[in-house]
Amino acid sequence: MTVYSRPGCHLCEDAIVVLRRLQAEFAFELCERDISTDESLLRAYFERIPVIALDGEELCEYFVEEKLVRERLESRR
Repeated sequence: MTVYSRPGCHLCEDAIVVLRRLQAEFAFELCERDISTDESLLRAYFERIPVIALDGEELCEYFVEEKLVRERLESRR
């Protein structure tokens, strides 16, 4: 799972807390991508962060839709 975020983003920090909790339950790899370090990511995600992607598919933006993320993770078991 990938989280596109940037430092100082309170919504990003909130999303990571939720995802870390799910990570403890489902044992998936969580990759945090700082969009401020990559011009193409900054252009793609500037106003939409955090964006949560799983297997290349964007699942959520701004907030973690925990039910949706949980369902996707359960389907991968």
